[in-house]
Amino acid sequence: MPDLPTTWFVLVGVLLTGYAILDGFDLGVGAWHLFTKDDKERRVMLNAIGPVWDGNEVWLVTGGGALFAAFPEVYATAFSGFYEALMLLLFCLIFRAVSIEFRGKQPMLWWRRLWDYGFSIGSLVAALLLGVAVGNVAWGLPLDERHEYAGSFVGMLHPYALLVGVTTVALFMMHGSLYLYVKSDGSLQDKARRWARAALIGFVVCFVLTTAATFWAVPHMVDRFTTYPALFVLPVLIVLMLGNIPRELRLGRGFRAFLSSCIAMAALAGIFGLGMYPNLIFANPVEHSLHIHNAASSTKTLTVMLTIAAIGMPLVLAYTSFIYWVFRGKVKIDATSY
Repeated sequence: MPDLPTTWFVLVGVLLTGYAILDGFDLGVGAWHLFTKDDKERRVMLNAIGPVWDGNEVWLVTGGGALFAAFPEVYATAFSGFYEALMLLLFCLIFRAVSIEFRGKQPMLWWRRLWDYGFSIGSLVAALLLGVAVGNVAWGLPLDERHEYAGSFVGMLHPYALLVGVTTVALFMMHGSLYLYVKSDGSLQDKARRWARAALIGFVVCFVLTTAATFWAVPHMVDRFTTYPALFVLPVLIVLMLGNIPRELRLGRGFRAFLSSCIAMAALAGIFGLGMYPNLIFANPVEHSLHIHNAASSTKTLTVMLTIAAIGMPLVLAYTSFIYWVFRGKVKIDATSY
């Protein structure tokens, strides 16, 4: 019998990592949307993510559902403690989705600009909020003995969380520009190449600052790496993948550059997971932390859910792969496009 709580820790992590990689480029493309004034280029950007953005967000819903089933107390603490932030995130995700659908319904310039701003600002704020949430989970939340959040929304906006938030925005903007480079051609592809290089520099700077801040202010996130130095293969992998991106762009191999970004993001998620394990939410004080042993569902529940996951996960992966295969290639604009 496998260690069921650890297995579900990994499965939830895989689902949320899939969301970060897939919806990360959605949000990144949205963040760049206002950096071009050409209406056709903006339409190409919308149609680059149009067939896949809603499917990408399924990974977030599935991850949330898995968290609820496997670790209900973590779900309750996180969703109640982050209530204001989650409602703002939900509003941003809904507003950017509405912007994608409504922008092309009317030809007026003011109408399109309204939804352009909604799409771009919604993407930026959503990316920032996701990063701030990650920063708070790593930093530690003020929880009482009942594991209820004892802080405020403003209290979540401390410097470390904001730094992780800005780093996440830079990461998603790099990721999104690389995806856009793959899906576009002509002048927009040239812009995407420049954006990718600028975002890469911005992310590297933020990543170095976040790493230094983590060693200094959040040492529990690096304890496992100092105990097991072999795990430093993950940071080395990130450096290699980030270094490979400009090389692939210079050679015109956009897909390889995008794949390098995907691998770097997966390695970042691995570092975060290893730093957290076995905890799911660090608490202040530490004895109130939620971990895989005091927050997991019953063995029977985890076993039944594992069977369902064994059936459902391949279906999700097959569906996702099929959609990306069908909509592969460069974006072509026609009368039915956004």
